[in-house]
Amino acid sequence: MRRIKVIMRWVLVLLLVRLSQQDGHPTGVSQCGPQNLTVSQTNQMVLVKWEDDTSCSALNVSILYKLTVLIENKEVHSDEVSVAPDDIGSTHSWSWTSHLPLECASHTFRLKSQINNQMSQLEQEKTLHGETGSGMEKVFPQDAVLEAGSIATFCCIVPEGEHFLNMELEHSKRNKNITKISEQRYAMTLQLEPVRDVCVAVLCHTRELRYPPYGSCVYIGYPPDDRDLRCETRDLESVECLWNEGRDTLVKLKSPTVYQLDGSPCKSTWKGRCSKKLNVEGGEKTWTLTAWNKLGKVEIQDTADLTRRVHMFAPHELKIGEVNARNASLTWRWTVQQYNNLNLTCQINISDTEGYINHGVGLNATVLTGLRPNWKYEVKVRCGTAQHFWKWGDWSQSVSFRTEGQIPDALDVWMKEEENQTEIAWKMLLDNQSHGDITGYEVTWTRTSDLNQLKKTKVDPGIHRYPLSLDTSGEYVVTITAMNKHGSSPPSTIIIPVRSPEKTSMKTFKITGSNGGFDLSWSRKSEASCGYIVEWFPVFRDEPVDWLKLPPSQTSVRITPKNFRDGQRYSLSIYACTRTSPLLLEKKEGYVTETRIQGELFKSLRYKQQGSNVEISWDPVPLREQTAFISGYVLYCRNKTEVFSVTTDNPEHTRLTVGNLTRGSYIFTVVAQTAVGECGNTTITATINFESSFISIFVSLGAVFTLLLLITVFCFRYWACIKEKVYPQIPKPDMADWFTTPVENLNPHHHTDLSRPAEEIMDVPELHYKSGELLNNNTYQEDMALISSQTPPRYKNHPVQHTGDVSSVFPNLTYNLPMGGEDRPPGSGPKQRLNSEYQPQILAEIFRQNQTDRDPVTCVSEYIMAPQPSLSQ
Repeated sequence: MRRIKVIMRWVLVLLLVRLSQQDGHPTGVSQCGPQNLTVSQTNQMVLVKWEDDTSCSALNVSILYKLTVLIENKEVHSDEVSVAPDDIGSTHSWSWTSHLPLECASHTFRLKSQINNQMSQLEQEKTLHGETGSGMEKVFPQDAVLEAGSIATFCCIVPEGEHFLNMELEHSKRNKNITKISEQRYAMTLQLEPVRDVCVAVLCHTRELRYPPYGSCVYIGYPPDDRDLRCETRDLESVECLWNEGRDTLVKLKSPTVYQLDGSPCKSTWKGRCSKKLNVEGGEKTWTLTAWNKLGKVEIQDTADLTRRVHMFAPHELKIGEVNARNASLTWRWTVQQYNNLNLTCQINISDTEGYINHGVGLNATVLTGLRPNWKYEVKVRCGTAQHFWKWGDWSQSVSFRTEGQIPDALDVWMKEEENQTEIAWKMLLDNQSHGDITGYEVTWTRTSDLNQLKKTKVDPGIHRYPLSLDTSGEYVVTITAMNKHGSSPPSTIIIPVRSPEKTSMKTFKITGSNGGFDLSWSRKSEASCGYIVEWFPVFRDEPVDWLKLPPSQTSVRITPKNFRDGQRYSLSIYACTRTSPLLLEKKEGYVTETRIQGELFKSLRYKQQGSNVEISWDPVPLREQTAFISGYVLYCRNKTEVFSVTTDNPEHTRLTVGNLTRGSYIFTVVAQTAVGECGNTTITATINFESSFISIFVSLGAVFTLLLLITVFCFRYWACIKEKVYPQIPKPDMADWFTTPVENLNPHHHTDLSRPAEEIMDVPELHYKSGELLNNNTYQEDMALISSQTPPRYKNHPVQHTGDVSSVFPNLTYNLPMGGEDRPPGSGPKQRLNSEYQPQILAEIFRQNQTDRDPVTCVSEYIMAPQPSLSQ
């Protein structure tokens, strides 16, 4: 019976197979397919689920399901899902994300099965219908959270009767691609840019220019970027984890990040911090932090032994105990009892000090040392574990106290030498130096040569300088002390040296400041046994001197006091600190910053015309009015047609001249040249007129002509007297022995009148001159040669002694030598007379021709020969 049933079953199967082959399809395969198809959506993601038909349960082969996605009846995507024989009969699923918001268009999902390469007759289809546009919302998606940098698509459903114009993402400069989905549906695709916690508008414009346009609002940001998880314990009863939130998600308003620590929600309001109660035991353990928002999720982990990661709470109830001038005691307590069993390291922070560190088990007290007298302090404490130190704990609240007072520190003393007195100055003690309120100062001084004659005076606490009128020829010792209620400070001494001329006459050099101060440097001096002193003060302001004392190893410094002013001239001096009195090394003057000199700098600006030249002059510029170094001056001259200038590089000059000016009106402007440019402009206007110059010339010439006329009239009237005084008559020479020698010959240069009685012939006197000597210190040798060469022959020269002076080279005198009368001895032969008288002025005129290029000179003859008379035959 059993065998018969088996045979009948196989026959039935064969019959069914045969019937299916006759129809072209296997009967069981054609009935196997999907059923109960469902489609769900989340944003733009679609989840498709289905089941197998009951006829598929008999199959022992895989089923291949084919899915097709259509948007507005256009196929846009296809996929396949294979179901293994073991999974037949269960629920199957498939997900897909549309590039379009699902509201923008209808999405149809078709599902078919394929078995052994044969398609099933059964088919399932589901459609998600888009919005119709009849509501208020026309642009999709609405209020979405999108990831920055991704490609997003937005759509616009234009109502019936309106026409699409354009779409845009507000504030975006990215390229966009607009496509037409259907007659009333359009899509815009572009890459998103991050926007911080602001809803960005997506706008759709129609040709009808509807206002406001259709739109939606989206948030653009990032998924969580948390990192660097670190877990520790604070009370040894819980774990506290901290992390770095990393990049801002930019969507905290719409999608805040949610955190969990080992599956437990983090309820802490502190950013980057989460805690969880547990029993702290030795050994390593791993903690996991999970963070997520609508754009993504991140998990970070940390592994540690919490007994080696103790982050202590702050100490509580800090109290100050006994306090004196230099130290004080401090105590505190712990709120976590387990801290009392730990080996601790505590850091004590004291205001105005570097603080220090103490160690101990359960440390809860310390002594503060090295404090300043009469000083207010604030102190706070924090601690950490000495063994396996992890990090410092929290600071405690600060507690304040004031130490007891003490005598003041020694004063910093200096001096400023002025013309008639020496000013002693000292710096006001700071609070950390006075150790209490200063009640006054005491100044004492005496000569070093007589220390017994000590003088002293009291100075009020608000005064920090005292003038002394001392004998500049003596050396003095000055001592200053400060006083408070606890006593007097150690004395500060300075020696005032004898006022030396070298110090007062030392050359002052220029210096230019920079960046609000002066940079000074100098050569090292062996005399500076105790260092150097740099002093400075305003040159033209009654302000106290300031100074800085430096060690011997320092030979440069930058002076940047707060009271420096731009445009103010300062005097700076460098002294060597010696065992006796300070030694002046250098003096400088300069400006921290040179500023422009104000206009109208040149006082009493005036001009003076000299022909076509004009001289502009001014008073010297006072140093008090100079807010910059003057390196020279420029004189600008301009008229209606041109502008030209004259310059000088000498700042001491007080005048400039412009030449070759023509008639007309000119504007002269004088400016000072400085490092900040030309400044101090001062102007004067002058009119150039040459008539006044010509009149002056004519007046001068008239005055000279009148003077010459008066001299001529005077000379003409008194000519006889003047001639007598200037040219007195020369006495007649003694001719007694001149006629003893007959005349051999007549001088051919003399003409003799034969119709008259024979006349005397005599030789012309000659001048004797030594070679190489000046004649009366004025007549030159070549001139004498000319005279000698013109002496007529037969004029014999014989030396005779002569003591008179000749007033000119040859006196302009006429010699008339009569041979008769009382000058001739009686009975001396026939009367003879020269035909013409001898006139030496002729030779003098020849001589003067060689003297045309020289100054008139006076010739003195040492030897003059008297002419020897001879009788003509």
